[in-house]
Formats: sequence, C-alpha cells, structure tokens
Amino acid sequence: MSTHTYIQDTRNKNIKIYVNGEIIHRNEAKISVFDSGFLLGDGVWEGIRLHHGQLVFEKEHFYRLYHGAKKLNIDIGITKRELKTIVYKVLEANNMATDIHIRLIISRGLKKTPYQHPSANEGGATIVIIPEYKKADISINENGISLATVQTRRGTADTQDPRLNTLSKLNCIFACIEADKLGADEGLMLDVNGYVSTCNSTNFFIVKNEEVWTSTGEFCLPGITRNKIIQLCKENNIPVYEKNFLLENVSTANEAFVTGTFAGVIPVASLNGKFISDGKRGEMTKTLFNLYKEKINFLYPQ
Repeated sequence: MSTHTYIQDTRNKNIKIYVNGEIIHRNEAKISVFDSGFLLGDGVWEGIRLHHGQLVFEKEHFYRLYHGAKKLNIDIGITKRELKTIVYKVLEANNMATDIHIRLIISRGLKKTPYQHPSANEGGATIVIIPEYKKADISINENGISLATVQTRRGTADTQDPRLNTLSKLNCIFACIEADKLGADEGLMLDVNGYVSTCNSTNFFIVKNEEVWTSTGEFCLPGITRNKIIQLCKENNIPVYEKNFLLENVSTANEAFVTGTFAGVIPVASLNGKFISDGKRGEMTKTLFNLYKEKINFLYPQ
C-alpha cells in the first residue's frame, strides 16, 4: 500500500506518449542516452490530474513547472498555453476523459558529450508527456498509510532547493529506501534544524486539539494539494498553522495525514510502529478529505 496505490487498468499497455513533437505508442517512446534528464536528472516535472475533461488546478501546476525551469535556467521553448494545447492533443489521441494522471517532464535536452555544464547542450529542451489511466484506490483514503522517521534530512535552498520539483530526486529516493527497509509506506523527513518537514513524496500534517499543523514550507515542496487544504481550513474556520514542530508533537497528535496530487488527503495510521488516532482515519482528516473532494467536483463538474 502506498500514497500512489491505484486500480490497475489494462488500457495503460497501449497508451500514446508525447516525445518532442511526436505522439507515439509507449513501446516506441524513447529519448537519447545523451539527454540531460537521463544523464544528470537535469530538469523539472509535474503530475496533473484530468477530472471530467479538465486539468485540475492547471494554473498552479503550470506555474510551478515554469518557475522551476526558470530557476534551473532551462528554456522550455513554448508558452504555458502552447504546452496546455499539446497536453490536450495527447489526451485526445488517447481518447481520455477522466481519472487520468499526467506526468509532464522537461529536461535541458541533448548534450554533445556526457558533461554536466549546460554549455555541453545543443538544441532545445526535451518535452515528454505521459498520460495514464489511474484511478486512486479509495481504500488508501480510508485505511491510511504507515510512516517511519528517516535519517535523510531535507536540504536547504543553498544546497539543492527542496522547494523545486526537479528530476533530481535522490534525496527523496534515499528517504523512500530507508522507509521501505523499516517496513513503512513513506519516510517522514526532518529539516536541517530537526523540525518535522515533509514525507518523501507527500506533504505532512498533524491535528492537535482541533488545530491543523504543517511545516513552515521552507524545506518542502510547495504542494498544490497542501496549499488547497490550508485554504479550505481558512474558508471553513478551522485553525491552521504553518509552523515549526517536533517529532514529540507528532507522537501526541490526535490525527495525522498527508496530501498529494494523486490521492488527495490520506490518513496516517501509524508512525514508527505506533498507532495515531487508534490506527483509524480521524474526524478532521475525514472532513478535509470530503471538503477537498467537494471542491474538485464543484470546480470540475461532470
């Protein structure tokens, strides 16, 4: 079980993928071994859902993608509107309408030789769009996941900025491997100061005395769903705080949950082998899950 558990769909065996101007069968979708993304993890990416024919929170996702590319000094070469048009062409080619997860991948492009400096690049950015039939397994939103505290820390902006959604995910992969060895679904990561920051692939929240807490955001990815949950709390008069807090605060929390683009709001059933909220989804987590679901259905009706 994981935050990305989904219902298997045999249609994914024949999806069509966009690679630099071509829409081709997944078995034919390839990039060069000289591509910056393959060689160095030099690029950015986004995961976006398609719900009832519409890209969910597209403005926020495209902003984060282009913001990250700008920070890496990567020229995507096309506008947000042009990229959006291409995404819909890929969806149309696959005859896709809803319950779709789209991975947008941008790398710096081809290199003349395997060398890290951008001066070794030639041509423009590589653009890949992978749409898949992915419907979240609702049981994960009801039964929750297990977390384990890992030793891998979140970096700082002056090392490798953890707020950028780059292809260089080694930090998160280390945390994921640690969690797996500890028998947990995800790793709970601390920041360089020892405060609770985020999980390796989702944003982390706790509930204490009817208050919702999450990290300051300084050392974690600015999650789109994370931000929407904070907004929903404010709109519904639920006290919410972005603040520094310790593992001790988590151990005494009434509830805990994580958020992500794919599955929305997921309860945390246990941390380091000890139950949170008796191992069941708490009332606040359930409330926020329903509020988020209602918001999606209202904004993107069938």
